[in-house]
Amino acid sequence: MEDKKIIIANWKMKLGLAETVDLAKKMKEKFKGFSGSEIAVCPNFISLLEVGKILKDSGVGLGAQDVFWEQDGAYTGEISPRHLTEAGCKYVIVGHSERRRYLMVNYEMIHKEIKAVMQVEDLTPVVCIGENWEERKTDRRDYVLYDQLQQALSGIDIVGNQKIILAYEPIWAIGSGTAIEPSEAEYAHKIIKLTLNNMFGMKIVNNNFKIIYGGSITSENVKGFVDLENLDGMLVGGASLDAEEFYKVVKAVL
Repeated sequence: MEDKKIIIANWKMKLGLAETVDLAKKMKEKFKGFSGSEIAVCPNFISLLEVGKILKDSGVGLGAQDVFWEQDGAYTGEISPRHLTEAGCKYVIVGHSERRRYLMVNYEMIHKEIKAVMQVEDLTPVVCIGENWEERKTDRRDYVLYDQLQQALSGIDIVGNQKIILAYEPIWAIGSGTAIEPSEAEYAHKIIKLTLNNMFGMKIVNNNFKIIYGGSITSENVKGFVDLENLDGMLVGGASLDAEEFYKVVKAVL
């Protein structure tokens, strides 16, 4: 896998259609001629086509916030990997902690979603893992990360240059306005890397996986993370809702 950092903006359910279109236009202008990093934005589903048109042939890619585990069928309200690629998506977030918390998404479902995404050419899953406050407080983080990775990825076949991005997002830090200590992120990413090496082997991990951090990243605190070992980029929430702030985050990562 290329050495370029990857920075993904998750706009969640924060913006309406008009607001999303306006922000996409600002992002396109802000990152005009930009190189040196992979950048993508993940708007809500109803905005994908409009944002895709705006960002076409720009330095900013398109991603989605969720996906279903079938390519088509009688699944009311769902959207498939194939549909996402038709909309121009290159990335899709899988198993975000908010969906695990509010919609009872579990890692059996996440596993099936990853498999479905891997069946579609040129669509990369951004698989979210991370512990909650109780698990951190009781020193269970290592086991939780190991177990989540096993459930999500065991039996997944990785062919050629297929890519998987692992997003470590400590649940207790998301939306808190305070990122975790960089040393904690570095330790967690090391656990993730070691677990992946055991599951897939170092060659595949080095070629096909990236590990990124998500959780209250801003232009103020991002500099503490940029030089960490095993950190390949960022999953950015609130800071990505302002084009100038997101640009500062991206510039700091490079």
